[in-house]
Amino acid sequence: MCERDTTEPVVDQGGTDPNRRYRPYRPADARSAVERAVTACRGGDGHASCDAGALSDAVLVASELTTNAIVHGGGITDFRIDVVGPGLRLSVCDRSHDLPVAVPPTDDRGHRRPGGRGWPIVCRLAREVRVADLPSGGKCITVVVPLF
Repeated sequence: MCERDTTEPVVDQGGTDPNRRYRPYRPADARSAVERAVTACRGGDGHASCDAGALSDAVLVASELTTNAIVHGGGITDFRIDVVGPGLRLSVCDRSHDLPVAVPPTDDRGHRRPGGRGWPIVCRLAREVRVADLPSGGKCITVVVPLF
């Protein structure tokens, strides 16, 4: 880890207002934001503070959460990343109150159904998973993905 325990939350690099929160429009944007946050916490020798597998897990979790918010949650309403202690804390908020669920890979007639694998992946890779209703409507999913 870097000398500080926490990085600053990721903010929009391209906007005119530096205080505006960054909100990815595509899962690829979320993946890039995670890579930037972890890279910002590199040691003085230029080596990453986590191994490639841990970074890959964090990138996958960010991609899954943002995809689910876009596809099932009515869009992303907030997105926050912090490197905290030995992990990456990621919060993705959306407009839906519906809780994420694991969907069986086949329907009642035995036909394979697409999707349904993202939430189990998130739950398996994250050390902590919290889902909270938001006072303004919608929900926020916060996870901590270990970086070691």
